[in-house]
Amino acid sequence: MQQSILGLYYEDFIVGDEIHHALSKTIFESDNNFFSLLTMNHHPVHTNVDYALKNQHGKILVVGTLVFSLAVGITVSDISGKAIANLEYENIKHLNPVFLNDTIYVRSVILDKRESKSKPDRGIVYVESIAYNQDGVDVLSFRRKVLVKKRNG
Repeated sequence: MQQSILGLYYEDFIVGDEIHHALSKTIFESDNNFFSLLTMNHHPVHTNVDYALKNQHGKILVVGTLVFSLAVGITVSDISGKAIANLEYENIKHLNPVFLNDTIYVRSVILDKRESKSKPDRGIVYVESIAYNQDGVDVLSFRRKVLVKKRNG
């Protein structure tokens, strides 16, 4: 059996390439409840069916930071598996609501990359990731800069 490869080296990233990440995740009620409790987000729109029924969407909304965390996690095997560090997250946008039992998928576009100015064994990759649901509706987007090892660094 051959060992799986976790992530790409700096040289493997090509500006303009789009990656459709293989992983996906259906968000269950237990995921949302646990995340709400763990992060102390007790807003009733995430945890109270009666309250949610009487509000805009008429059903429980998944916590937005859970969707963000899942989207980042889904990208790890391709984007940051060989990362030294995530340097920055920016432009996190909640584009559409996510509900219980939605399945989250992610695609990423390599926006830019540059070699490190101080250390020749690494470079910075700038990427935008878009999470979408089972119906193909974009639900979240974000950009990040990742410090990635070079192949022979």
